[in-house]
Amino acid sequence: MNKPLQDRIALVTGGAQGLGQAICERLAAEGCHIVVADLNDAKAIRVADGIRTGTDRGAIAVKVDVSDEAQVEAMIERTVKEFGRLDILVSNAGILIAEAITDFPAEKWRAVMNVNLFGFFLCAKHAARVMKAQKSGVILEINSKSGKKGSFKNSAYAASKFGGIGLAQSAALELAEFGVRVNVICPGNLLDSPLWMEGPNSLFKQYARNRGVTEEEVRRIYIDQVPMKRGCTYNDVCNVVVFLASDQSSYMTGQAINVTGGQEMR
Repeated sequence: MNKPLQDRIALVTGGAQGLGQAICERLAAEGCHIVVADLNDAKAIRVADGIRTGTDRGAIAVKVDVSDEAQVEAMIERTVKEFGRLDILVSNAGILIAEAITDFPAEKWRAVMNVNLFGFFLCAKHAARVMKAQKSGVILEINSKSGKKGSFKNSAYAASKFGGIGLAQSAALELAEFGVRVNVICPGNLLDSPLWMEGPNSLFKQYARNRGVTEEEVRRIYIDQVPMKRGCTYNDVCNVVVFLASDQSSYMTGQAINVTGGQEMR
């Protein structure tokens, strides 16, 4: 029995770790052949190797800086050369730097915009060229609840995510007549992910420093904001990715879907 995404070609940026890796592995389990795209090529290769070993799916790794148009164009060309088409783009690559607006170094603010918003634009631009010619395709942006509501001492990230929703809706209007759908997924806080927990610039450390509280207090603050009283998980997000990538959502485009446990309802 064929799966809903059987033999579709999916490209995931930021696919080498964390949520991106989980999306790659889930899409492969649902029948997709996978392009794992990431700036960290060693980790991307490991993810692609794991997919080929654990499934019967094809998988390749591509090193890419999503803010560099030549690299993005080459990534799309490599995908089409390897697999013959591109059915699904998941624009997941992103960074988060949190500072008070009065202290935010301009170059760091711009870096967040370059990866999160300009990078999404470049990936969508070059994927759309292929998908328009095919008369089919799905573009998904992994956004955030911060794309719906301002974020405390986090202006660059929120601005990039608000912009991502506007970009996706505009692209959805342009591409609908070509059979290409564009949607956005807005997860809540992935509190047990590497982004939140690992390294000297983990979100727990950044937010504890910005708020003047402990990391344990940061976790409690964010859990208490969620009506369902738990953080978002990779599986919560992947379930929605699979739905929006499949024909089950064929009448949906230009939507920004919350996966927030009720924390954001707009």
